[in-house]
Amino acid sequence: MRERTSLGRRSFLRLSGLAGVGAFTGITGATPGRSPGARGDELLVGVSRSDESKRKGPGRAIEKDLPEQARIAHENAALGYAAVEFPGEGTDRARENFRRAMARREDVKYVEENATFETLLVPNDPRFDDQYADQTVNAPTAWDVTLGDADVTVAVVDQGVKYDHPDLDGNVASDPGYDFVDDDGDPYPDDLGEEIHGTHVAGIAAAEVDNGEGVSGIGNSTILAARALSETGSGSTSDIADAIQWAADEGADVVNLSLGGGGYTNTMKNAVSYATDQGALVVAAAGNDSGQPVSYPAAYSECLAVSALDPDEGLASYSNVGPEIELAAPGTNVLSTWTGDDYETISGTSMATPVVAGVAGLTLAAWDLSNEELRTHLKDTAVDIGLADDEQGSGRVDAGNAVTTEPGSGSGGDDGDDGDDGGDDGGSGDSESVSVSDSLSGYWDADCWSYPFQYDAPSRVVVELSGPSNADFDLYVNDGVGSCPSTSDYDYRSWTVDSQERISIDAPDTSTDLRVLVDSYSGGGDYTVTITEFA
Repeated sequence: MRERTSLGRRSFLRLSGLAGVGAFTGITGATPGRSPGARGDELLVGVSRSDESKRKGPGRAIEKDLPEQARIAHENAALGYAAVEFPGEGTDRARENFRRAMARREDVKYVEENATFETLLVPNDPRFDDQYADQTVNAPTAWDVTLGDADVTVAVVDQGVKYDHPDLDGNVASDPGYDFVDDDGDPYPDDLGEEIHGTHVAGIAAAEVDNGEGVSGIGNSTILAARALSETGSGSTSDIADAIQWAADEGADVVNLSLGGGGYTNTMKNAVSYATDQGALVVAAAGNDSGQPVSYPAAYSECLAVSALDPDEGLASYSNVGPEIELAAPGTNVLSTWTGDDYETISGTSMATPVVAGVAGLTLAAWDLSNEELRTHLKDTAVDIGLADDEQGSGRVDAGNAVTTEPGSGSGGDDGDDGDDGGDDGGSGDSESVSVSDSLSGYWDADCWSYPFQYDAPSRVVVELSGPSNADFDLYVNDGVGSCPSTSDYDYRSWTVDSQERISIDAPDTSTDLRVLVDSYSGGGDYTVTITEFA
């Protein structure tokens, strides 16, 4: 064990050097003839950064191992993956042989199905005469301070958005977005009769406030539409991941993901990590499986998972629950914009999520916050509505409290009346950061660090790794274990195809020091680990 230089009030301790195991930019367009929507005939291959993959791109790096039945259908250099298509019947053996060939390659980090994700709504016939979601989250209190700011962008990764709707057209970006399903620059719905989900979601977050037209969104943020789900309501991992990466590169402050159901995938995990690293707050729907565990992508630590409430603030019967839930919001019978220039009510965690995304955007109009600070502030100012922690997280999101409460003041809203006299919900908004720098020599090298917590009971800890651009370093963390993680035994892992990694842990176990492993998958160079605790 070698003690390192004191950093702030505390220090990292380097525990040991451990044996390891064996900047992309841009999206390459789909190959002509690639089908829209779900793509069950494709495998996604994550290619580690190397001189060859950096020069050629992930698709060219693996094409020599393609069987004759397969082709490179698409690649995303920023996320370091290629989509390999096995069209037609009788390709099962070729797929399996290809998987085995990829497993033997040291530069391939994963091979997985191009899983299908779907919209998360529950169809509902009865409609309410009035909007209730805005009032429930006390948006009118926030509107006394600000109606929102066009400089704040909320990206809607979803079906297409009817951006010429009379209650949306004033809040949609001048260049409204991109269509990743059809691979063109127009994110308008293909079928206005069927493709309603994205328009409804966009209206909940940011239909025009105080314009004398229809309904009010939560705030006047700018909507950026990323069409990643087809008119059937389904979409592939690759399209959604590409859309998230694109939205982050476009400068989205908030990314709304009212979708789920595809399970854990490395490609989607890398996409939400990328967006978070770019400074976006990713807000995602918990799922509509009636009390089942939180679905992906909401279950990733990078995402703020949202459960759904009924109008009486009880947990909606369809909402998923679990320890990943961070906030709750109205989701049942939410009135919003529709593709016929009119308005309809539908239900789901899909509807609760843009309520939170809209409150996040409205909060950024009042306060200059990083994505982590924003996430903490929304939770600090949430209202405890008496549900279990795995049903409501920190509570029901509250726009009035979030806009009128100074971040870091330690005050929130336990009663949620007007947002000006709420009680303490246990979060102060304070944070402490400490960094350490070192280097790894090559794929055989790794460092393990011990970090003593600075707060007795931090609400959240974020571990970030910044490594060399020409190598692939990975990050592993053990929480409350008391021993170093390894590449095969760990509590948390961030494992993208470059050296920019991030792990976020809610309510970490402080009974032992945090243990952090930096491992070289390939290459060497200098790195910096930064740990931030939130009180």
